[in-house]
Amino acid sequence: MTTEIFKNIFRFILLVFLQVLIIQNINLSSYIILLPYVLVILMLPFETPRLFVLFISFLLGVCIDYFYDSSGIHSAACTFIGFFRYFVLKYFSPRDGYEVGLKPTIRDMGINWFLNYTAILIFSHHFLLFYLEVFRFSEFFSTLLRIILSSMGTLGLVYLIHLLIYNNQKKG
Repeated sequence: MTTEIFKNIFRFILLVFLQVLIIQNINLSSYIILLPYVLVILMLPFETPRLFVLFISFLLGVCIDYFYDSSGIHSAACTFIGFFRYFVLKYFSPRDGYEVGLKPTIRDMGINWFLNYTAILIFSHHFLLFYLEVFRFSEFFSTLLRIILSSMGTLGLVYLIHLLIYNNQKKG
């Protein structure tokens, strides 16, 4: 259990620094913005208490807001997916619930489950984030295009990071 806590803390720090120092400086276009830091929330163990997920989500959003100087929109979006994660997990849960010790990884849950789970939460995060950023209806469709393209790009990057990190670990 203690090693899981340290792994999650390390993942938090690593993904925040990856986002702030590297990904933030990659300019693909104004429509594709990569935000792989959401992997911190996505990879929290199933047994993590809901209140702790909300706290970690908010803390992650505050850290990103600090470096992006974005007035709380990342905090709002991260806290939202921290809240919404419970309902997505409940929707995709097996009939008997999740077994103790399973993690939201491709190895434990399968690729279809993982892609559905991450796609819904990434799209939800981006939807709230980009509409809070624009905060007007005059750019509804251009913002929607930005959400879709950024969600696809972030999903691809999250999948790649997941494969790089979790393919090298032994099950058990």
